[in-house]
Formats: sequence, C-alpha cells, structure tokens
Amino acid sequence: MVHAYPHELAGFIMDHWEKDLCVGEFCNLDHSTDIDPLPGKPVVEQLLSTCYQASLLHEEERPVRFRLILREPERFNPDHGPPTGLYRLVFTQPRPLNEHELRRLSPAADFYHSLIGVRRGEDQQLQIWGLVHSGPYWIQAIEGRRRSFLPLPGSLVVSVTDPGLITAAKGSVTIGKLFRGGLTSPATGVFGATWLRESFEGNREELFKLHHAARAREEKPWATLHPNFPGLIIQRMARQVISTIRNSHHGGTLIFLPPEHCAASLTPGHCAETAEHKPMLRIKYTFTEEEPRHRIRTLILKYMNALAESCGGDSNADKQVSWRDYMECAQSMFAHLDEAIVELTHLVASLASVDGAVVLTNRMELLGFGGEISGQLPGVHQVERAVDPEAVRTLTVSTEGVGTRHRSAYRLCNAIHDAIAVVISQDGGVQFVRWKDDALVYWDQVATSDLDV
Repeated sequence: MVHAYPHELAGFIMDHWEKDLCVGEFCNLDHSTDIDPLPGKPVVEQLLSTCYQASLLHEEERPVRFRLILREPERFNPDHGPPTGLYRLVFTQPRPLNEHELRRLSPAADFYHSLIGVRRGEDQQLQIWGLVHSGPYWIQAIEGRRRSFLPLPGSLVVSVTDPGLITAAKGSVTIGKLFRGGLTSPATGVFGATWLRESFEGNREELFKLHHAARAREEKPWATLHPNFPGLIIQRMARQVISTIRNSHHGGTLIFLPPEHCAASLTPGHCAETAEHKPMLRIKYTFTEEEPRHRIRTLILKYMNALAESCGGDSNADKQVSWRDYMECAQSMFAHLDEAIVELTHLVASLASVDGAVVLTNRMELLGFGGEISGQLPGVHQVERAVDPEAVRTLTVSTEGVGTRHRSAYRLCNAIHDAIAVVISQDGGVQFVRWKDDALVYWDQVATSDLDV
C-alpha cells in the first residue's frame, strides 16, 4: 500500500475545490455566493501538515481535536452568533500557526461548538487570529435529528479527530479525508452506488404499494413522492447506525440477507443453510414475528404518507415531492418521526456491541443479534478491493492481514451472493462486502455523511 499524507490531500483539495462532490442528503447547502478561492498548494500543504502534526500530540493526556477555518476575521459579521450566525472573537495579537499552538488552543475551541480562525498575515505566513463559535446544531444534523443549522461559509475547513485523521471540507461539505494512511472522499463511497440501491429495490416496491393503498383511502389529494425517497430514508438510517457504532469504538457487523434465507419465525439457532442443510449463520438472540420486528419499514412508510399528505392539496396533487422538500418541511411536522428514527438507529447500533452480527433482511426486518457465521464455510483467501463505487476497477488483495470479523463476513458473502455485510472496526474503518460481477468485493467507506468528520 502506498500511504497518503498531507501532500496528497492538498493536491486532492486543489483538484476538487471547484467541483460539486456532494452526493448525499446535505447537497442543498448553499455556498454559491460565498466560496473563497484557495491559496497556492504550498500554503494548503503547510496548513494540512501542521494539523497532521498536531493530531499526533496530546494536551494533558487528552487527544488533540479541533476544527479550523481559513478565512479573514473581517468576513465574519461581528454582530452575529449562534444559532443564527457565527460568533467570532479576535485576538489582540495573532499567534503563529504551529502544532503546539493548536494543541494549547484545542480545549478552548471545543470541537462540537467552535473553530480556530486562521489567515495569512502581512508576511504571508499563516497565523491564528482567534476563535469562531458555531454552536452544535451541525453535529445533530449528522446524527439524524434533521435540525436546521447554519452551514459554514465556503472556506477551507480542516477537522482533526484522531491521530493522523484529517478531514478537509469546503465549508460544511467534506471534500477529502486522510484515514489510516489512505485518502478517501464521500463522493467515492458506496451510498450512491447503483448496486446498493438495487439490493433494496424490493423493499421500495413494497413500501410504495402500501403507500398507494393508504393514499387511495384518503379523500383529499396527496402529492406524488419521488421514486428514490424510500431509498434515501433507508440510506440515512444506515449512515446513522454506522456512525453511532463508529463513535462507540467497539466495532460491529451488520448483515442484510434476502428474506428467503431466513424463516418467517425464528428461534435461537440457524438462519441460513447450505445445500447440505448445514447452518451458515446462527443467531443467538432472535425476535418474535410481530410488528416491532418490522418497525423500520413502518416508520419509513409513515414518513412517506406524512410527506405526501402535507404537500398535497388541489394545486399540488400532481407535484412530485423530492428529498429537498422533506428537508425543508417544518420541523414540528416530523419531529416525532425524527426522534423515533434516531432512537431506533441507536438501538440497532447498541445491539452490535454484543459479540456477533446484527442480522436484518433487505426488506429492513430486524431478525436478531449475536449472529455467528459458521466456521465451516469455505475460507476466502483473496478478495477484490473496489477502487470506485460501482467496482468498475478493483485490486486483488489477500485476506491474510484482516481480523476474524472481516474473514467471517467474507465467508458468508462468498456463500450467499445476495447478502451484504457491513463491518465496522474499532478504529472507525467501515467495509461493505458483497458478491458482484462474479467476484467477492469490498468497499472501504470512511465517511457516513457529506458532513462527516
């Protein structure tokens, strides 16, 4: 593996600064009138290198974590402040930008609430001019609470969360990230991939069938939903579950199986069998066949019905409602559904803390947890690592260096070609595993959101 460092990230930022890398639910953040030009690559590289060095330090035995924004203080309105603006505090004397100043300032610039302000001084050297208080609503938006928040201006924003983990963004939208010596971007992740959407296609068809039945029972007209809406809700929930597991730092595995591989009513024991009737997967804790096992789909259907009804009316009956319409709806209208989704995703994430996998169908039915993949399945000695979301380009790699959790997922997906495994490591790494185009493929997925840090 050829490792990536600040030099490579700086080049990636320079190449993609003017491009629209947004692929998820936060694509509507508007920076069109407030985008800063980047300084030259040497300045960007110096900034990233300093942040990288700071990430390796500790402040009173605490890891160094901070957000930093490259923007002149005069471009912040001094009369503004959270929750409707950014509150800037300017030092009477600027400080030189170096890793030790960042280390000392990081406790004062709380990661979730503030940023460190940086600019180029009269001598063209980078310097710290003060602090910018943003408030915490942006992180609540990532967690799925659909809070409205003020996006950061279109300046270079650098976030440091762990040693060697550096995220670069244009305002509030991530461009690229250094993680475990690799360079990734949300735009290169799997959430927008065709193969992932098609894996849940049957679920979308069933949801729309139920939605149309509810619509037919209503006397007043409902608006028409965009066909991709259920998939975006499922995608959002998946991002939240993965993000919650990552933040817990205990790791976990999610397995999505076609319904035909699991009985309608499960008892603790096997879920899928080989041709010889040997179990491929044993689930220690299974759930009774009743509505709570289908609660994820129930909540998605409620979202669909509520949105179509709220956007209906004689003049809007033919309107096709988009994801943007949903995001812009009055928060009070969906507040209870938002909270229900958040609590359910936290529950699923907590189930992953028990040894074994959380097992669902690709119809979003929660079957159980503590799933143990059979060690009798044939071993997998090499897999294809996807270079792009659709796995058009892949690299063959050995499985010798991965842990038990990954090898188990490889064995299962090698045996059940329609299964999808999501493996979250303790260090925050995420792998999607799936059989595709006559090969077992995995995708490294670092970002769980366009706002992810």
